[in-house]
Amino acid sequence: MSEAYYSEEETEKAPAHDHHQNCFKEAVCIDAMRVYDSCGDKDCLEDLRVYFTRDRQCLVDDASSVRIKSVDVVNVFLNLEPVPFNKGFYSVDMTFFFDVCVDVFCSLTNYPISIDGIAIFNKKVILYGSEGNVKIFNSDMEPEQGESQDYRKTLPKAVVQVAEPIALSAKLCQHIPSCDACCAIPDCICQRFGGEFERGPMKKNVYATIGMFTIVQILRNVQMLIPAYDFCIPEKECVTSSDNPCEMFSRIDFPTDEFFPPKVGDLSCGCDK
Repeated sequence: MSEAYYSEEETEKAPAHDHHQNCFKEAVCIDAMRVYDSCGDKDCLEDLRVYFTRDRQCLVDDASSVRIKSVDVVNVFLNLEPVPFNKGFYSVDMTFFFDVCVDVFCSLTNYPISIDGIAIFNKKVILYGSEGNVKIFNSDMEPEQGESQDYRKTLPKAVVQVAEPIALSAKLCQHIPSCDACCAIPDCICQRFGGEFERGPMKKNVYATIGMFTIVQILRNVQMLIPAYDFCIPEKECVTSSDNPCEMFSRIDFPTDEFFPPKVGDLSCGCDK
């Protein structure tokens, strides 16, 4: 019988290491997280309220205009709940916290002042995660944590991947108390910004528009049978580092692309590969 992936003639011509790696040896059972369902979204989050600490809110109140500078995802809180009367489906509630940096232009100065605030966005999706009614215990569990860890094991796991957000725009508006619902900001987020966020009287508010790309997945721990070819043995030797900085610098390639940026035609090369 011919070898897997090679005909008899190709097997004779194939290099020794290729022939060895493509030879099926055995079926192996592994324990892994399988993706049961997923979805991807492109969201334009328009006019998100940006909250500031008291000292930064004072700058906003005196500002004549603002300009968005950058946006970063600080954290995402996820909550997974079964969907009633729809077995195997789960709702994934996500709360995104964005660190929004804006340039504040005050009437008394000609240069902007950069300040950071927090913007919050809530999103919900429903995905299929199947059902699992087993109780899983392992040697890594602490006795006092066994009950809570067992409960989490019976549910699937929700994961969200977020690409770097795109800072689209920001605007300055007069504060209207009735238009902004009170939003609780966790202590861990407040500590990152150095204090509590302003809730008292204020003159102006900043609203940001953010572009966001996300992938949400539901995973469940399963056992799968996969083909095994060989152990992963390294094929190259480790390079010993040198204490001589000039010797290390000599091994770095000249950054030609930094001096000669690629043209539009160059960027499209290789797209069909």
